[in-house]
Amino acid sequence: MKPLVVENVVKQYADKTAVNNISFEVNEGEIYGLLGANGAGKTTTMRMVLGLIYPDGGTIKYHGRPYSNEQLSKLGYLPEERGLYPKVKVSDQILYLSQLRGMSKKDADQNLKRWLERFEVPEYYNKKVEELSKGNQQKIQFIAAVNHRPSIVILDEAFSGLDPVNVELLKSTVKELRDSGTSILFSTHRMEHVEELCRNITILHKSNTVLKGNIKELKKQYPRERVILATEGEVQGLENIAGVTGVKRQEYGYEIGIKNEAAGGEILRSAMAQTTITKFEIKEPTLNEIFIKTVGDRHE
Repeated sequence: MKPLVVENVVKQYADKTAVNNISFEVNEGEIYGLLGANGAGKTTTMRMVLGLIYPDGGTIKYHGRPYSNEQLSKLGYLPEERGLYPKVKVSDQILYLSQLRGMSKKDADQNLKRWLERFEVPEYYNKKVEELSKGNQQKIQFIAAVNHRPSIVILDEAFSGLDPVNVELLKSTVKELRDSGTSILFSTHRMEHVEELCRNITILHKSNTVLKGNIKELKKQYPRERVILATEGEVQGLENIAGVTGVKRQEYGYEIGIKNEAAGGEILRSAMAQTTITKFEIKEPTLNEIFIKTVGDRHE
């Protein structure tokens, strides 16, 4: 049984459709990307997965079963808005939340200490949340979401408020959860994080699915329209080559827009005739570019 199956789910508020017939599946040991601009329906979808609100149509199954209190104990949630009590000690909050989900106090305490060691902050055990920096509060919020060993975790903007070092630390932790078999529904505005962590995605726009599938396969549907050309010297006349749509001078050399891949060969020949080439690549579209093309085309 798939850990999480969302099938033809609909959510209506009066005459407004918040989610319209959305379907996706999250496999065991997978990070699934749920993307979309503000108001696209991501948060509503995640709230339905969590059982905080109920769909008006369609079904959500957890390991083949409908939502229940038993399934609730298997879910973990890191919300975009932080929800820990600032004046309560870290240990008191995490142990309480873990016990609410059916974990013994002893197991919860052992797991909390392991997580604090993993994040190199064991001294936070007896600190109040308000005594921590925003980045470290985010680490504690993450621990609160996973300390009870959920099989399905929903992460909403998991890396917000973190410096680059802690982003990498948390990313490696999320990958460890994935590799241990946890199923993760991952929502973020940072497309580079999605490209690194996710294999499959759904892009929502105005409550509808506009793009869905394997990232590598989706990229094949879009043309390669950029050439990266790194050179030791200058190259003249690139803008005059047939099929070139624009040339940007960069520290490494040139970023060149093209109408089609056929222009790449002439760019390379012209550059080789003038200087030494250290890198030549016809770049596949980034997920950010695909997102803008997909959603941008549908803006009114």
